[in-house]
Amino acid sequence: MVNEPRLILGSGSPRRLDLLAQLGVRPNDIRPPDIDETPRQGELPRPYCVRMARAKVRAVPAADDDIVLCADTTVALGRRILGKPADAGQAAAFLHALSGRRHRVITAVALRRGDRLWQRDIVSQVRMKRLSDPEVNAYLATGDWQGKAGGYAIQGPAGAFIPWISGSFSGIVGLPLAETAALLQAAGHPLCRALP
Repeated sequence: MVNEPRLILGSGSPRRLDLLAQLGVRPNDIRPPDIDETPRQGELPRPYCVRMARAKVRAVPAADDDIVLCADTTVALGRRILGKPADAGQAAAFLHALSGRRHRVITAVALRRGDRLWQRDIVSQVRMKRLSDPEVNAYLATGDWQGKAGGYAIQGPAGAFIPWISGSFSGIVGLPLAETAALLQAAGHPLCRALP
């Protein structure tokens, strides 16, 4: 039997780990990269998201035959990038800005094996209902906004604020499953070896 390449997940996100498990994939190691995620002056959300995924996948130390998987999820309101809020005040500002409006969630996935790089990015549309101050305050009190792009996570309590999406639900969560599966297969990593 040929040895399978080791898979390294370059992310500390438990959500990405759960999403990979849906594909029947368990990484051999988890190595979150430490990179500067500051947007460049005038940088638009989609190019920013792609640049982050590529920077992350290049920053993870790995052997030549290892497969490194990294992703970046960016919330975009028009041309504005809504990153991870620094505090509850900024999270509240993000939620009020998104309230009653459509926005985009971009997730870029990058895989590296040796010198080869595979990359895909997908854009989903999300509509957030008009939020009242009590709703925003109750959500902030849960702490679920912490470390979440745009100050919310669709798979958490904020799912109650999202009546409509167009695109990839798993992409909005942080890892688009169909695209990630295709990239893993292209890089030579098997999927779903033992289905229950």
